[in-house]
Amino acid sequence: MSVHIFGIRHHGPGSARSLRDALEQLQPDAILVEGPPDADPLLPLLTAPKMQPPVALLLYVPDQPHRCVYYPFAVFSPELQALHYGLTNNIPVRFIDLPQAHQLADKPTSTDQPTPEPSDAINNVPNNSDTEADKIRFDPLGWLGKAAGYSDGERWWEHMVEQRRNSVDLFAAILEAMSALRGETQQSEEPIEAQREAYMRSCIRAASESYQKIAVVCGAWHSPALAQMPPEKEDNVLLKGLPKIKVQATWVPWTYGRLAYSSGYGAGVQSPGWYHHLWTTPDQVVIRWIVEVAQLLREQDLDASSANLIEAVRLAESLAALRDRPLAGLAELNEATQAVLCFGSDLPMRLIHEKLIVGERLGEVPDDTPMIPLQQDLVKQQKRLRMPAEVTQKTLDLDLRKPNDLERSHLLHRLTLLGIAWGELQRTSGKKGTFHELWRLQWQPEFVVTLISSGIWGNTISEAAASYARDIADRAKELPILTRLLNQVLLADLPHALSHLMTRLQTEAAIASDIAHLMAALPPLTNILRYGNVRKTDTEMVSHVVDGLVARICIGLPGACASLDDDAATAMYEKLNCVNSAITLLQNNDHLASWHKVLTQMSEQGLNGIISGRCCRLLLDAGKFDADEAARRMGLALSTANEPPQSAAWVEGFLKGSGLLLLHDDKLWQVLDSWVSQLSGDTFTALLPLLRRTFSTFSHPERRQMGERVKRGNVRLDISSVDADFDQRSADAVLPIVAQLLGVSYK
Repeated sequence: MSVHIFGIRHHGPGSARSLRDALEQLQPDAILVEGPPDADPLLPLLTAPKMQPPVALLLYVPDQPHRCVYYPFAVFSPELQALHYGLTNNIPVRFIDLPQAHQLADKPTSTDQPTPEPSDAINNVPNNSDTEADKIRFDPLGWLGKAAGYSDGERWWEHMVEQRRNSVDLFAAILEAMSALRGETQQSEEPIEAQREAYMRSCIRAASESYQKIAVVCGAWHSPALAQMPPEKEDNVLLKGLPKIKVQATWVPWTYGRLAYSSGYGAGVQSPGWYHHLWTTPDQVVIRWIVEVAQLLREQDLDASSANLIEAVRLAESLAALRDRPLAGLAELNEATQAVLCFGSDLPMRLIHEKLIVGERLGEVPDDTPMIPLQQDLVKQQKRLRMPAEVTQKTLDLDLRKPNDLERSHLLHRLTLLGIAWGELQRTSGKKGTFHELWRLQWQPEFVVTLISSGIWGNTISEAAASYARDIADRAKELPILTRLLNQVLLADLPHALSHLMTRLQTEAAIASDIAHLMAALPPLTNILRYGNVRKTDTEMVSHVVDGLVARICIGLPGACASLDDDAATAMYEKLNCVNSAITLLQNNDHLASWHKVLTQMSEQGLNGIISGRCCRLLLDAGKFDADEAARRMGLALSTANEPPQSAAWVEGFLKGSGLLLLHDDKLWQVLDSWVSQLSGDTFTALLPLLRRTFSTFSHPERRQMGERVKRGNVRLDISSVDADFDQRSADAVLPIVAQLLGVSYK
């Protein structure tokens, strides 16, 4: 019996290529790979035609899916190549790491985010330790690279391992180097790492009873611990009494972005896209990489001539020769690209880093991969609606008048309700119709975990979203939560949840006493009524709730606005605007009459100035007050009988947001001008910040015109003063053309 240890780096193309060569020479009877034995039944899927890396093994606790762990694999991952070699050559393969049934049992139950595969030191884990031994254990490549004269371990490993062509003896050298490093850190090994290595050794012992020639593929850091087998009794002590929990496993698509070290994945690499290039193009690496860079730049309408490509290749190779490198690496290629193709700018380099060095590849798993019914339903809908999951950001423009686009909108809103933010609804400009939606789509692998978690609510997306909405409604304690949820439910077209939600909404609305909550609840309901015709939803029940809310707001609002301080009045000012917009949008004569009546009542009460001023402005905009009445009320508010701060607050409430009223109404201008003119110097200085805050909300052209009018003094625009220069004949000649442009008849 012989055991051959192959210490590799997770996700290294050089390690993968050397490992394949070594396995072909060895012809082992069995292949043992560092990985979760819980997933052994899923290994045959690796040879399925539709299995396209990058993919990841997802292991999770069924009733607590957020307690999970990922094991990502790229096409250049040595473990994946070893497994694929064994499966295609009918060689038994199995995982030998400590099962996640034990490891997840020790993880806290409140974990909100999935954790990546347990990382090994060979993959450059961040170092948070102070001791020399821990520094070596957490970054062994850095120490080896420093000893070899490299700036960092990543570059040393790439030149010594990843760019090698044939290196069967490489694994003996790795074992020797790691043995020397581990000799300095034996006393600082973490308990979980000792247990993992003990379990791997126990699997090797079990395999040796059935097979003569065994290949063991593990992280390089573990290779010395597996090469020197301690007594079996010592390992049994380490593994005795381990906690255990039930777990399930499946394959999920993965991305190179999530494989990158910058994503937080401890066993990640800095340049997955570059490593993919090294694996798929073993010959003419430099030339083909520069060609890919040129294609990317040309797609962005950036200059990349053939002459520049030749110069970039020559520069990269020259840099490698100056540095005694056998082949130009990514550092040399980046320097040459920036100097020649990017003309020294780092902006195109950011694009190259995102698209090529890291890459945007999204993997694919076979259809017969174990999935919960909710996942299967989503896959079916994605195919039916022609909405493939893509890792690249994509904009989706939906016209809700089209049945297919309407179903797409329903799906995206349902997923959003479940917490799966595949699509983000964007604000649109230029398209104001309620039938239009603009979504920004980008799929993330972690959405699978949320899907699995949502499986408790139903077997289809529609059922799960409806059940989840009902649960939120039952637990909601405030009316605005229910109204916002109702808006989501209608947008998601969940009729089964609508009736339950309306019952809860009516119950809460009947007992709600907080006018602020009632006011916050109204605008979302008006949006629901507005969407009703487009989305073909029955909004009669919503209309009934709106009637009750408007009535209760009109009854309770005057009392709620009494005795407000400045901060509370400012908050109420915003709510008044929102409710006024909502009621105006509904175009219900009874609601408008009740609303205008309560605004008139509040404008006559001794309320905080910003509230009284706003009520007067809303009534003026609605046509209930004419300009003379508004000027009269402004005169009363700005009279000497009122305190200047109260008058300034009234001005803020009346004018905030628009100065056109002052520019086009001489009476209001004169009232305000007279009030400001009669203020004493000290009072004006005290009120200046408040007035300045009000006028700062006006647009720049409005402020400029006001300044010009103040500069002219109290000069009113009077057409009689320019009658002498008025040309009636020219005006008569222009009027027919103006009438035609306006679409009216001219007689």
